[in-house]
Amino acid sequence: MALNVVLVIAVFIVVLIFLYLSFRFQRNAEKIVTYEGRYIIEMTNDFAGQDLSVYVNDSLLINQIMPDSSLHVSVNKFAEESILMIVNNQSDTGTSFNLNPEGSKITVKKSEGIISITEDVQ
Repeated sequence: MALNVVLVIAVFIVVLIFLYLSFRFQRNAEKIVTYEGRYIIEMTNDFAGQDLSVYVNDSLLINQIMPDSSLHVSVNKFAEESILMIVNNQSDTGTSFNLNPEGSKITVKKSEGIISITEDVQ
């Protein structure tokens, strides 16, 4: 009988500890995290007429047939590390590039079927 009482008290104490820790970490999770930096992406007219999707991490920025002129997109940095993904919607092939953690100006070109990127840190 005494062993059961000790066991119930121990379980009760463990539950109280977990509740305390969950409320404590929940308050820290409410803080809004912001990141310094901006990505300026320029898609040159080399992609004219192609159906492309452009992503930064998992966020879709562009999903259209590319115009005959250069296309500029500006996006604030929203994650600690970012990747630029360019997907050809017709062939479902993709190309990815790791982006500078501080933000940058990115120029995406296509020459002889090969996609290349130049990145200028701001």
